Amino acid sequence: MAPTPLTAHLDTFAREHLPPADQLPELLFELPGLQQLPLRLNCATELLTRRVAAGDGERPCVLGEDPGGGLIRWSYAELLERADRIAGVLVNELGLVPGNRVLLRGANSPMLAACWFGVVKAGGIAVGTMPLLRAGELTTIVHKAHVSHALCDARLLDELQRARPDCPTLKHLLTFQGGELEQRMAAQPARFDDVDTAADDVCLMAFTSGTTGVPKGTMHFHRDLMASLHCWPPHVLRAGADDVFIGSPPLAFTFGCGGLLLFPLAVGASTVLLERATPDTLPVAIARHRATVLFTAPTSYRAMAHAISQGAAHDLGSLRKCVSAGEALPAATRTLWRQTTGIEIIDGIGSTEMFHIFISADEAHARGGATGFVVPGYRAVVLDEAGHEVPRGQVGRLAVKGPTGCKYLDDERQRQYVQAGWNMTGDAYLIDEDGQFVYQARTDDMIISGGYNIGGPEVEGALLLHPAVAECGVIGAADEERGQVVKAIVVLKPGHVGDAAMAKLLQDFVKQTIAPYKYPRAVEFRDSLPRTETGKLQRFRLRQGA
Repeated sequence: MAPTPLTAHLDTFAREHLPPADQLPELLFELPGLQQLPLRLNCATELLTRRVAAGDGERPCVLGEDPGGGLIRWSYAELLERADRIAGVLVNELGLVPGNRVLLRGANSPMLAACWFGVVKAGGIAVGTMPLLRAGELTTIVHKAHVSHALCDARLLDELQRARPDCPTLKHLLTFQGGELEQRMAAQPARFDDVDTAADDVCLMAFTSGTTGVPKGTMHFHRDLMASLHCWPPHVLRAGADDVFIGSPPLAFTFGCGGLLLFPLAVGASTVLLERATPDTLPVAIARHRATVLFTAPTSYRAMAHAISQGAAHDLGSLRKCVSAGEALPAATRTLWRQTTGIEIIDGIGSTEMFHIFISADEAHARGGATGFVVPGYRAVVLDEAGHEVPRGQVGRLAVKGPTGCKYLDDERQRQYVQAGWNMTGDAYLIDEDGQFVYQARTDDMIISGGYNIGGPEVEGALLLHPAVAECGVIGAADEERGQVVKAIVVLKPGHVGDAAMAKLLQDFVKQTIAPYKYPRAVEFRDSLPRTETGKLQRFRLRQGA
């Protein structure tokens, strides 16, 4: 397929492997800002180059901590110069041409952010990877995306080197964080002319986090990333230039790419990028950097709240906004965080396929157990199996349309995700009397027991209300009499014993908290639950017995 007249990509692999036109979702550009997006667009130019040109060069931009514990504090101008030099290395020394795929491997850091912008400025396609991926997983991504270049944190090089013999397309590899890249950057000009890409040139390939077992490659245009800035951030988050963002999601995860990189830069704010952002280290970093906007997963909020309630001394007084996404937010976790900090969590559901959040509620409209309302710029409905809208209060399949949509990289599962123009997220929802969307389960996680439809997350939410439960996962287990029974896998807090008496105690507690037919007829106790690197519970592994 020859490049279209507008594309700047000389390497047309991505365009050639977009889904066929009849499998693409319907796009909506109903907000005024979306209608004004130009045909030629480079998101690195918009977010970084033009902001410095407009006079914001000296504003703090990307903050971090070096391995020795010292502070890193780059201004917008300093990030721009590093990104420009990286783009120069890629083009002038490594022969990158627009459209080449560049694998990025590293924990969150200012340097990883500079690499991301350097790739996009050069017209390349950033392929983010989670730091914990092993050689086999990296090989799969390199093969799928035909990756030609890689920029890798020197401390994470071993697994990528193990993958290289099986990755013939990967011709160029440079390390950073004390590696070759910094040395070569010094020889490059401090300014790079950004490639004049088309709005529908791919700039990002993001791989799903593996909650369903088989990651998929999603492709995002420059226009997609810029469109996301007109939807959830101004209408729900409403952050400003003086905010300091911080959080745990990796930049390789679209929740992190948006929340910790694109969204803060879009309003001239600063962002703290931490290599380790665990429930133990996040509160310390929040206090140290006086962070105001926090992005993390429900499990992290719960763990931090418990630590604080047990006497951990953390100054979180600078926080004013807390965002949760990645998995369902239990009502108990929302309540615990509010009681501990006084802050109402902004919950939301997004997807790697759609790039970021499309249903959410701000602090004023947040309600325990509900995700929220459709974000301006998107439409959402709940459909039955025949594709018809179901009445309010009835469970069905969540379907979404907006200015972004699913574009899998050469994947037959595109047909499942996009149906009749709608993005079928794989989530079971209902719309309540107030118009809020209420999460039930992943559609493949709905438990049908004795003729009842039971959402595992609702049972999990009930269990988490019990003071002995640290975390839990609920699945359906095969049963000859009932088809399936509800099974709970529970991690107890220290000081509690996972025995038959505790199982009976939890079963009775659930019966008193939600409809009795939803109680877990089987309870298993474990020391930990399988989660992805982003904190999502891997229920498929629970079903497999892992």
